[in-house]
Amino acid sequence: MFPHLDDLLGFGPALDTHGVFVALGLMAGGLVFWIEARRRRVRDPRIPWLVLGALVGAAIFARLGTWVQHLDPSQNLGFAEQMLRGNASILSALVGAWLGVHLTKRIVGYRERTGDLFAPAVALALFIGRFGCLFTERPGTPTGGGWGIVLDEETAARLGSPAGVGLHPSFVYEIVFHAIAFALLWFWLRHLGLGAGETLTLYIGAYALFRFFVEFVRGNEVAWMGLTRPQLFLLATIPLFAARILWLAKQGRLTPTGARRHREPEPA
Repeated sequence: MFPHLDDLLGFGPALDTHGVFVALGLMAGGLVFWIEARRRRVRDPRIPWLVLGALVGAAIFARLGTWVQHLDPSQNLGFAEQMLRGNASILSALVGAWLGVHLTKRIVGYRERTGDLFAPAVALALFIGRFGCLFTERPGTPTGGGWGIVLDEETAARLGSPAGVGLHPSFVYEIVFHAIAFALLWFWLRHLGLGAGETLTLYIGAYALFRFFVEFVRGNEVAWMGLTRPQLFLLATIPLFAARILWLAKQGRLTPTGARRHREPEPA
């Protein structure tokens, strides 16, 4: 576990490892977004404003999502302090990015669906960004076996995890998920010709379901009925994604373009 990149490099000022990987993820995601926009011949000058809206919304909601963690307000950070140094939530960031894009669309008058541009970019950004979590945050719960991430006493004390036992590499699970998701989106789904914007729906819906089960080994604080706060949020949102995907399937929006044309009756 590496709290600072200077511990790895041996020189230079202390660098926030997590922040560095988030920045690298955003840059890689931005490059993928640009490539996909060119492939789809999307050259509208308002697109950069949508990206900015997504980034601002994600930055704000990432902090807001972890702000009110205690019923006693005195135990929570002040608003300004939370925005500057509070914990961040990727689930809240995704909600904020979605809201930011839709609000910006209303402001600039853009009506086209953009989910297909964002889907592979977000998957790649999360794949890279989760390495920052892997190097700086608690790995997960004990595996109960002779495998997993084993922390020394100093690192375990700093992270609030047990030392000397194998811990679930929960962030490795997420890294693998996002790597597979990006590969599927980049090499397969984006070429099928599904309904406009729906590759993002499929990706986020799959991640929501995956994250719900990973939470059981993440080691996050249990909030209610044996579930963590992210699980409670996902328990409310997963049915919405399921209903949306079923509706899309019935409407034929998840059917590849070629298959839709094959099924359509020829004009008399």
